[in-house]
Amino acid sequence: MSTPVIGLTTFRQVDPYGHAQLAIKEAYVRALSAAGAAPLLIPLGVPEAALDRILAGLDGVLFTGGGDVHPECYGSQLHPLVDEVDLDRDRVEIHLVKQVSESGMPFLGICRGLQVINIALGGTLYEDILDQRPGSLRHQYYPDWPRDYLAHDVLIETDSRLHMIVGHEKLPVNSLHHQGVRQLAPLARPTAFAPDGIIEAIELPTHPYGMAVQWHPEWLPTHSSMQAIFKDFVAAATEWSKRQRGDIQRNAPAHV
Repeated sequence: MSTPVIGLTTFRQVDPYGHAQLAIKEAYVRALSAAGAAPLLIPLGVPEAALDRILAGLDGVLFTGGGDVHPECYGSQLHPLVDEVDLDRDRVEIHLVKQVSESGMPFLGICRGLQVINIALGGTLYEDILDQRPGSLRHQYYPDWPRDYLAHDVLIETDSRLHMIVGHEKLPVNSLHHQGVRQLAPLARPTAFAPDGIIEAIELPTHPYGMAVQWHPEWLPTHSSMQAIFKDFVAAATEWSKRQRGDIQRNAPAHV
């Protein structure tokens, strides 16, 4: 079996010497590697043409967690609790979402990843759930809680791909976000909900493999249901890779 190459979106930070650097939480790399993929980091600060060239060598994209998407990307305004905004990361990821949604390449979003997918496809967010949605649960269990703390259950739609993957209608999850889906993108379907009704997972019914979760399965490596999410994603990327190679072979000119 070939090893699919899966791109991971990165974030920008400044080192102790004041130099900008690109990074990713290693937990994503470990999760994909354990599922049988070859992870590859996608840089920021490059033009769309270069991003398209990078995409051409991938079999899937994982949209990772991180800071907030700038509200201007979904027609809103800055909120006092919006933080860690990086407009260049927003640009890169929104472009990538649009490209993979059009091409059919498998993609998975995690936390911010779900939010940026929803935005790129026409949806909006609560800039801060507790401030803007009365009666909501607390969803921001960081930085004073361990990242594997199971904050609440999610209820999963039984006819969804997510249910097929994890095999449960109810699943305890960690929760490391303060934003959430306000208006769902037209192409997306909600497939899991927190007890307060906040959307916790989405899928694209018209896409071969487009899904996202609001929690962080990469921080729950001992939970078989969370491992299954990455394994299913990697399996879809493997099938994509096989189809792409087959197309190349069929369209290759004959040697004379």
